[in-house]
Amino acid sequence: MSGKKKKTKGIGKENYKASLQRLQLELVKLQRHLIKNDLQILIIFEGRDAAGKDGVIKRITEHLSPRETRVVALGKPSDRELRSWYFERYVAHLPTSQEMVLMNRSWYNRAGVERVMGYCTESEYQNFMTSVVPFEQLLIGSGMQVYKYYLDISKDEQERRLLDRRVDPLKQWKISPIDEVAIEHWDDYSAARNAMFRRTHSDISPWYVVKADDKKTARLNIIGHLMSLVDCPDKDKHAEQPDTNIVFSFEEKHLKNKLIAP
Repeated sequence: MSGKKKKTKGIGKENYKASLQRLQLELVKLQRHLIKNDLQILIIFEGRDAAGKDGVIKRITEHLSPRETRVVALGKPSDRELRSWYFERYVAHLPTSQEMVLMNRSWYNRAGVERVMGYCTESEYQNFMTSVVPFEQLLIGSGMQVYKYYLDISKDEQERRLLDRRVDPLKQWKISPIDEVAIEHWDDYSAARNAMFRRTHSDISPWYVVKADDKKTARLNIIGHLMSLVDCPDKDKHAEQPDTNIVFSFEEKHLKNKLIAP
C-alpha cells in the first residue's frame, strides 16, 4: 500500500481553518471559565496506533494557556510503578483546580495494548476492569469533569498511516515496536476494545466514539462535541455542532451495525 495521502471528501482547507479557529476561540472561553471557577477537566483520548490522538490534542491546546493546560503521555512504567497500585502513576498527573489535562492514552492501556500483548496477567486485567468505573466515579464525585474519547479508524486507514510514518522523516519519532504488530493483531485489538466498551461505559463516565478516518473532520467534531458537553456560560450556542454520525456515545448496536470498525 502506498504511503501517499489519499483524497477524501472531507472538509475543504479554507473551511477547515475557519471552523477550527471558531472552535479554538470557544476553547479559550472554556479555559477562562475553568480558571475563574476553579474547575478541573480531564480528557482521555484512546484509540489504535495512528488513530490521530496527537493531532486532536495539538489543535485543542494550540491557543490555550500552558500554565493551566497539561498533556500527559506516559511511557513504559518503571519497576517501582509496576510494583505499585496500578492507578498510582496516573493519579500524580490528574488536574488540580483551574487545570485541563489531556491524556494521550491513559489507564485504559491495561484494557488495550497490555491485554493484547500480554503485558498484564489475567488477574490484573480482571481487577482493572472491575475497578476502573468506581475509580472514575470517585474522581467525578470529587468535582472533576471526565470525558473519554475513542478515535476509531478502519484497518486500511491504519495501515496507510503506519506506512506514512515510516516514509515521512518528520513522523518517524512516532514509530514504536508496537506499530510493527498493530495490523497483525487487528482482531485482537478489536476484541479488547469491544470488551472495554461493554464493561467500562457507564452513565456517569460514558465512552464517546469518534469516526476518525478523516482527521480534520474528527478534530472539528471532537472540539464541537466537548463544547456541547461542558457548562460554559460564555460559549456560543451557534458554534459548530458535532455530527452525531461522527461522534456518538457507545451503544452495543454500533458494533453490530459496524458503525464502529470491526
